[in-house]
Amino acid sequence: MKLQLIDVAIIVMYLVTMLFIGWFLRKKARANKENYLLGGKRLPWYLLGLSDASDMFDISGTMWMVSLCFVYGMKSIWIPWLWPVFNQVFNMMFLAKWLRRSNANTGAEWLGTRFGLSGKGVKGSHTIIVAFALIGCLGFMAYGFIGLGKFIEIFVPWNLVQSYIPFHVAPEFVAHFYGIVFTLFAVFYSVLGGMHSIVLGDMIKYIIMTIGCIAIGVIAFQHLHISSSKLNVPDSWSNPFFGWHLNMDWTNYIAEANKKIADDGYDLFGFFFMMMLFKGAFAALAGPAPNYDMQKILSSRSPKEASKMTGFVSIILLPIRYSMVIGLTVLGLLYFNQLHILNDAGGVDFEKVLPATINSFLPVGILGIVLTGLLGAFMGTFSGTLNAAQAYIVNDIYLKYINPNASNRKTILVSYASGIIVVTIGVMIGFFTKDVNSILQWLVSGLYGGYIAANVLKWYWWRFNANGFYWGMLAGTAGALVFSEIFSGVQFLYFFPVLFLISLAGCFIGTYTAPATEISVLKKFYNTVRPWGFWKPVHVLVANEDPAFVPNKRFGLDMFNVVIGIIAQCCLTILPMYVVLWMKLPLLITVIILIIIVFILKRTWWNKLED
Repeated sequence: MKLQLIDVAIIVMYLVTMLFIGWFLRKKARANKENYLLGGKRLPWYLLGLSDASDMFDISGTMWMVSLCFVYGMKSIWIPWLWPVFNQVFNMMFLAKWLRRSNANTGAEWLGTRFGLSGKGVKGSHTIIVAFALIGCLGFMAYGFIGLGKFIEIFVPWNLVQSYIPFHVAPEFVAHFYGIVFTLFAVFYSVLGGMHSIVLGDMIKYIIMTIGCIAIGVIAFQHLHISSSKLNVPDSWSNPFFGWHLNMDWTNYIAEANKKIADDGYDLFGFFFMMMLFKGAFAALAGPAPNYDMQKILSSRSPKEASKMTGFVSIILLPIRYSMVIGLTVLGLLYFNQLHILNDAGGVDFEKVLPATINSFLPVGILGIVLTGLLGAFMGTFSGTLNAAQAYIVNDIYLKYINPNASNRKTILVSYASGIIVVTIGVMIGFFTKDVNSILQWLVSGLYGGYIAANVLKWYWWRFNANGFYWGMLAGTAGALVFSEIFSGVQFLYFFPVLFLISLAGCFIGTYTAPATEISVLKKFYNTVRPWGFWKPVHVLVANEDPAFVPNKRFGLDMFNVVIGIIAQCCLTILPMYVVLWMKLPLLITVIILIIIVFILKRTWWNKLED
């Protein structure tokens, strides 16, 4: 263990600060339900964007990204399209402001603005989206919990702690024990302080993380260039572009990397990329999933600020995060033989590159800052996800079905209780999960694979109703869970079109076996949200009542902005990689592309933002 007193002091100071924030903001959070869950919808867009970006900077995801960058090099920038990362661009260009115009408090409450509060399928659609949101929140909490425990175990060996613990912990549960300890800190400040403390905590964490990420990039740059070292990697490692096959042979370098590529199933990279793009485009068109990302959008002051917030996320997240990713990758490659990152079977565990490299090569002080930032990353992601779960339980279960007239005091107490229950269940799920990648694949492929079709149609087709939403979600999610048991990883991705058609069939059958949504609900939704798509019958009725109504004709412009926005997002991702590797010509081209896109989006997006 390399931790020194100053490193420990930095970590302890951060944890105490988080406890103080939760305690200090508890009264402000208890003012009312909206204050607790959404910050009173008064928080500025740049703070919400910073908070949202911080929530996405989690330990487990960053460990995964470093392992990908280590093996796949520059081509690793495409693999997170599995999520897909470019959904933030769709949100930025049009979906965030559409969502915010509803003025709802959760995704389930939003359904009432789209389908109404009565009619066939309405209760079912509400129930299934609440269940989906809670299962997703629990899954992501377990995902973060596992990553944290695995991370801490490297820095604090159990033999140094065991004598101070008054009970026995089996070796296989040491990581879980560490996860529980730090989870308690996240629970305290997020449950007490609500959205206000989460956003303030995320801001502090982001500042710490930025210092740490830049320091890692500088250290890696020095080791690689000032020491005149050379990366022993395949020729195609530093090229982000690819053909039909990956064509990356590690045999003469680190042979175990070939096994990871084979296990991942990414050798046929061109086909893999096309399937990611196919799935990712539909997933992005479906809008934000019902988690902390959606809650931050609903917490914004206005639709215009919701768009600004989601655009800000990529700008402040990607360059900083990938400074750390490429920095730790470079250090890991330079000193691979010193890392000792074997798994239980004797093979290489590439997910351990991040913690092992941090433990081996960061100086005193910087190590404490980086560890504090990563702990904060876990706590921010965990607390944001917990806040989203609380919002659904309180708003869409307790106040809707159990006690609609509950006093503010009772509502806040239920928020506290629901937070504790959700955390307990999330931690229990973590005990039954094998590793970070297994739960990530289940969430991205299994659970969210069935979400897409119904949530695309809800925005763009007027005839789609609550019954169609219910049956589409049910068919898609059930099918996804079955497929995820049969297929894993990239195999599941290749079967996504089949799953999509199953879910789509459920949507159409459900829609046409029930009457259309009440026309008054549709007119109000169309008039308020102003989506583009297949809304002509509703548009005619709205235009007849209000001849001054102007329909949304921005489809072409929005799609143009999405395309160049995705290009800009890729440039922001690869920019710090080119800097650390000091690839001068690609770096110059990337900067020029970014400048051109900024000027274009200033005219086609920023100047045209509207509430």
